[in-house]
Amino acid sequence: MSHAHAVKRHTGLMDWLTTVDHKKIGIMYFFAGGFFFLIGGLEALLIRLQLMAPDSQWFIGDTFNALTTMHGTTMIFFAAMPMVFGFMNVVVPLQIGARDVAYPFVNALGFWLFFLGGILLNVSWFVGHIPDAGWTAYTPLSTLPEKFGVNFYVMSLQIAGLGTLIGGINFLVTIINMRAPGMTFMRMPLFTWTAFVTSALILFAFPAITVGLVELMFDRMFGGAFFDVTRGGNNMLWEHLFWIFGHPEVYILILPAFGIISEIVSTFSSKRLFGYSSMVFATILIAFLGFMVWVHHMFTAGLGPVANSIFSIATMAIAVPTGVKIFNWLLTLWGGHIRFNVANLFASSFIPTFVMGGTTGVMLSVPAANFQYHDSYFVIAHFHYVLVGGLILAIFAGAYYWWPKMFGKMLNETMGKIHFWTFFIGFHMTFFPQHFLGLMGMPRRVFTFQENAGLDMGNLISSIGAFLMGVGVIVFIINMIVSSASKKPVGNDPWDGRTLEWTIPSPAPEYNFKQTPLVRGLDAFWKEKMAGNKEMTYTEPVGSIHMPSGSILPLIMSVGLFIAAIGFMYTHIWVGIGGLAIMLICMLLRSLFDDHGWHIEKEELEKEAKA
Repeated sequence: MSHAHAVKRHTGLMDWLTTVDHKKIGIMYFFAGGFFFLIGGLEALLIRLQLMAPDSQWFIGDTFNALTTMHGTTMIFFAAMPMVFGFMNVVVPLQIGARDVAYPFVNALGFWLFFLGGILLNVSWFVGHIPDAGWTAYTPLSTLPEKFGVNFYVMSLQIAGLGTLIGGINFLVTIINMRAPGMTFMRMPLFTWTAFVTSALILFAFPAITVGLVELMFDRMFGGAFFDVTRGGNNMLWEHLFWIFGHPEVYILILPAFGIISEIVSTFSSKRLFGYSSMVFATILIAFLGFMVWVHHMFTAGLGPVANSIFSIATMAIAVPTGVKIFNWLLTLWGGHIRFNVANLFASSFIPTFVMGGTTGVMLSVPAANFQYHDSYFVIAHFHYVLVGGLILAIFAGAYYWWPKMFGKMLNETMGKIHFWTFFIGFHMTFFPQHFLGLMGMPRRVFTFQENAGLDMGNLISSIGAFLMGVGVIVFIINMIVSSASKKPVGNDPWDGRTLEWTIPSPAPEYNFKQTPLVRGLDAFWKEKMAGNKEMTYTEPVGSIHMPSGSILPLIMSVGLFIAAIGFMYTHIWVGIGGLAIMLICMLLRSLFDDHGWHIEKEELEKEAKA
């Protein structure tokens, strides 16, 4: 049966600019996040260069403040988040047996909003007004009129936050509505579960930071008084709004990392994940408790002993479901046929490293002790153990694991091991000494320290470690380039995988599944293998597949918001209104003209199968 709707198929750059294919959007998230990761990493290296020796004069005063602010903001919002979203985009629809996400157009819009937000933040370097009020942008410092760079922070995070929010909604709908027949919630792979819970966290956490940013924007640009104490405002309001978002944000980042580790540990132990149902409930409990602990960032703010005690207990409680996960991973490895390739090296090293970060987290949850640790390098060591030793190790593990499915190429294992050891050793060299620097009294956000204060050696080791991590990342980039030139074909299932993404060709075809699979248990593909089947059982014959059309509108809408932000920041009101008009016209066009999509016909699919 032929279908009447003709479709304009783009190639080359235009294909990437207009794509609504979740796999291509995932790849763009991954590489855009990687680009910002390199920028944030360069900022980190410049910070460590300044602190390598006492009384250095490389980057001092406002320049150092700008570096720390931009490093934190870039890494959290524009590097870690999009790389997590990249894996969610590529993997989740494949793991649940779906042909795409629920709203492909919205998915593309989410990416372009994030990307233009990241570009807007980094434009500040070129115009000489760089955000320098810290990545947390505490008021009243961030409301000072002379700190024009904070406007870039406020506007870029609003644009990128909008993209993240609509992305989260998209994944919630996709996972609820688009699972293959037989894929009940308790048969979903753990990465899909963590993506689902993360999307719920995004839905509830991001409105808080959005409200805070809108209020800060009104204070800065329109003479508002939300944070102006002299006019009845309240500085504490910003802290609460920021951290009500900020702590769930940590779990938005780390839960998908838990999912990646769960997939890899299970696959390379050739065992079902130990305690699957307890892992699922632990994930949900972590997310629930994640909204009840934000004041542990504010123990020294003077909320009083009752508030501090309540949030202290809640913070300690969150260690329990996290501990459940640790023991489940260890018991999955226990007695398994473990293969220590690069993906599993990163995944296995994640476990003890994350435990170290969690242990210092419990130390920080004690208010009396927190008064000593607060605003010292001990805190920096703690959250880098969680976010680099946790999240970034997991992202590298996921990259080596899913690379064949994303690109149809294998990353080189030897170069991967060089990457692992340089990055892993460099990481511990960088951040382990910082615990002791903090306990010896070195405050965070200072650009220098005195000679012979006992801080020289710790800072030197820390800086050398940072450059070693940089070497590891360069090896990874070389590995990517080398593997892209490889002509060696990769099969559907290079790792002897357990889940649905390993049942389809590598790289995954545009339509994902030629026929919708029937899921008959947890670890659906492994279940079929154990039954002696070479492939999945399918729920339908081969037929024509409906696909959504690409669109340039998401990119143009995002550019419109970018122009509007620039206009309002520089008080060129008509430029701002023009940017908003571009966005609204795109919305109108999308509403008036239906996307009928297009079809891949049965004959094409059969021709592909023969080829």
